[in-house]
Amino acid sequence: MKSLALLLPGPIDQFTGGYLYARRLVDCLRAQGIAVAVNELAGGFPDADAEARAASAAALATLPDGAVAVIDGLALAGFAACLDSAARRLRLLALVHHPLAEETGIGDKAASAFAALEALMLPRMAGVICPSARTAAAVAAYGVSPQRIAVAPPGTMKPTRPVTRIAHAGPLHLLSVATVTPRKGHDVLLEALARIDRGSWRLQIIGSLARDGATVAALRARIAKHNLAAQVELAGERQQGCLAEAYESADIFVLASHHEGYGMAFAEALAYGLPIVATTGGAIPETVPASAGLLVPPGDTAALADALARLIGDADLRARLAEGAAAAGATLPDWSAAATGWLAAAERLLA
Repeated sequence: MKSLALLLPGPIDQFTGGYLYARRLVDCLRAQGIAVAVNELAGGFPDADAEARAASAAALATLPDGAVAVIDGLALAGFAACLDSAARRLRLLALVHHPLAEETGIGDKAASAFAALEALMLPRMAGVICPSARTAAAVAAYGVSPQRIAVAPPGTMKPTRPVTRIAHAGPLHLLSVATVTPRKGHDVLLEALARIDRGSWRLQIIGSLARDGATVAALRARIAKHNLAAQVELAGERQQGCLAEAYESADIFVLASHHEGYGMAFAEALAYGLPIVATTGGAIPETVPASAGLLVPPGDTAALADALARLIGDADLRARLAEGAAAAGATLPDWSAAATGWLAAAERLLA
């Protein structure tokens, strides 16, 4: 493969795991000599309003016969009306981070509609690339043949120098990296932390506060309700380069996601040797081994509080899990290797 077009909903420079995946992938593929054209689709996604549908059809129409087009799963609905005709002249791949139907907080009606859409469209692709075995299994459940599914995990941002973690004399520093949306479970995390001695911890949440205003407002109200303003910092988005300092200065990484298609922030925490408290939602157990973290059922506030209190109060356990995290992080691919694996997976599916 010498060239491909990547079709994304909106600008590629957004700070979510999926867009970071796309940016790093594009950069590495170009470095390997692949011509990658990025089409940032206008309109409202993932529901796909009229503008989104028109932009999606126009993007495919401009591609020459035989071209490879990779459609991000978040943009899938925009191609519903034009997919069949496009599939007859283009080589189409889907990049599915996690099924739209498994998004948290969208309601049963929307989940059913997305499930029907994905079950209709994904089997029509030449192939589907997923970041984890868990997501691949969900795609297979839509009727896509396993031979037309490939798993290509993302790369991992790794430290550029040895990490020397300094023990804090005061409260432990807890770090959570995720856009504030319902799926990331920040509400569950705050409820769990409210049960723990507030003199023993401080939490920094790094992630966009602009993508879901209602969820952010509810989170701020929860902080006020429990009088946690002195303990919880909503730091907003940070450039990737600034995240290294946050990982280096933290004692524990915690994220209470209801579901993850992979979980790049967990992989980065491993690479920085951070002990982890998380859930078993989606592909998290594939990324975070038992030697590196404590995993509890999604949405289980009591279990999350118990795990956090246990890790905060046990320095030996933190040290053991930190050692396990560093060992697991060392095995993760960097972005160059991940792009090579992604390209091999795409070529296999197109063959």
